[in-house]
Amino acid sequence: MEMAANCSLRVKRPLLDPRFEGYKLSLEPLPCYQLELDAAVAEVKLRDDQYTLEHMHAFGMYNYLHCDSWYQDSVYYIDNLGRIMNLTVMLDTALGKPREVFRLPTDLTACDNRLCASIHFTSSTWVTLSDGTGRLYVIGTGDRGNSASEKWEIMFNEELGSPFIIIHSISLLKAEEHSIATLLLQIEKEELDMKGSGFYVSLEWVTISKKNKDKKYEIIKRDILRGKSVPHYAAIEPDGSGLMIVSYKSFEFVQVGQDLEENMDEDMSEKIKEPLYYWQQTEDDLTVTIQLPEGSTKEDIQVQFLPDHINIVLRDHQFFEGKLYSSIDHESSTWIIKENNSLEISLIKKNEGLTWPELVAGDKQGELIRDSAQCAAIAERLMHLTSEELNPNPDKEKPPCNAQELEECDIFFEESSSLCRFDGSTLKTTHVVNLGSNQYLFSVIVDPKEMPCFCLRHDVDALLWQPHSSKQDDMWEHIATFNALGYVQASKRDKKFFACAPNYSYAALCECLRRVFIYRQPTPMSTVLYNRKEGRQVGQVAKQQVASLETNDPILGFQATNERLFVLTTKNLFLIKVNTEN
Repeated sequence: MEMAANCSLRVKRPLLDPRFEGYKLSLEPLPCYQLELDAAVAEVKLRDDQYTLEHMHAFGMYNYLHCDSWYQDSVYYIDNLGRIMNLTVMLDTALGKPREVFRLPTDLTACDNRLCASIHFTSSTWVTLSDGTGRLYVIGTGDRGNSASEKWEIMFNEELGSPFIIIHSISLLKAEEHSIATLLLQIEKEELDMKGSGFYVSLEWVTISKKNKDKKYEIIKRDILRGKSVPHYAAIEPDGSGLMIVSYKSFEFVQVGQDLEENMDEDMSEKIKEPLYYWQQTEDDLTVTIQLPEGSTKEDIQVQFLPDHINIVLRDHQFFEGKLYSSIDHESSTWIIKENNSLEISLIKKNEGLTWPELVAGDKQGELIRDSAQCAAIAERLMHLTSEELNPNPDKEKPPCNAQELEECDIFFEESSSLCRFDGSTLKTTHVVNLGSNQYLFSVIVDPKEMPCFCLRHDVDALLWQPHSSKQDDMWEHIATFNALGYVQASKRDKKFFACAPNYSYAALCECLRRVFIYRQPTPMSTVLYNRKEGRQVGQVAKQQVASLETNDPILGFQATNERLFVLTTKNLFLIKVNTEN
């Protein structure tokens, strides 16, 4: 089997600024325009059975405002009447009302378990759409930049099963065959999961194709990936040959249909299988209990003790055998059959006080039972590492860690995120990048013909990476740096959405309510400014600006273009003019 190549992201040093001094708060007012919506946004709140962190990431923090990256300053949202509404801005002072471009043919409110409706702009003339009930639409729109030729028409419409949201889609044209490849996300109940959240995340890669003008569009391929966390980033390569995913927990392809059911049956039999034996220990000895088959007698059983080995034979067949974790006093060890038809074995430890982590080296068939006295003893041994108070005695020579000094940026997950590239034909992982402490921040489309870029935290900075699937040796290019933004954003506890301008001129984030923070890239000063400490002239300054929206409604959508920020609430759409000099 071919192993995936372990890769790393190559930082371009010229794009870093080690002398960056921070953002200066600017009190310059930002022009802000407000549009009242005819109908409220079709927000879908989480149900009682959508209680996990993954549901919150995928659906609770969903961005209801969609930016058409093929056309400048054009945004879309879906209202509770099932209408897709568009606002295209040419002049801020002459804003029109959002216009209806398409209406969903189904009644959204009729489905009880629906998700939020989602839309993705596949190309300059194609759109993929989900109504949140499990139905996928492929729509030909004509030239969306030209109102005379724009006409939204359903070219494909099919029920695919459970409700999903659209993550990404691409349009492919090879010879006379036109294909649309789309990536759909679902969170489904996993009845077999006894220890986890009880849910798994499914990414379905669906390809819809039409071979010539006379035929209809139909599904020609469906592949499913499964994982245990919602991906931060997932996108299909422009030529459809692969897929890239950034996620906290890994994904893998599963077989569709009967094979999948067989795998689930095997998993079920493994998970519900009872332990072969139960064991517990004290400082001096171990007690092992094995449930015997019905009708077993003392004559059916042979137990052999050796200094570091145990062997149990039942009715002339090997029942259990293995090398013990540590040595025992084999002459003092005993066994007995109890009234409930169980075999109880007492092993005397050679090394008193030694805690055994397992009974037999490498054996997973047993289950350790700890009593409350043992748990209390372990807790007492670890007491010096913990405290009920935060830094109870700060004057001590070696005070414990003070949690009040920790910031969000100092906290790391037990497992780090990874960036994986999957091959579209073999469905195997070909490239893996361990992101370590490089926290994922957001994604942005810089060039709609390329894959979306993703932004990662590197030390205190935020670095923007552009995937290039055609360059096997240098698949991810460092294209821009937002100085100190990785550190700054960590202090924003209530942040909801993060974005940046496609030309990298600024980055912005918004909170759940009202406030928007804008961080501009360093620009030359029009006046002379000196650094007081070093006495040198400062040539460039990076500005931070804050906008406060006049609404008490929660922010549901957030998009950035080169000149404007668009902020969507339940009943209003706000425009913030960021780059007024353009």
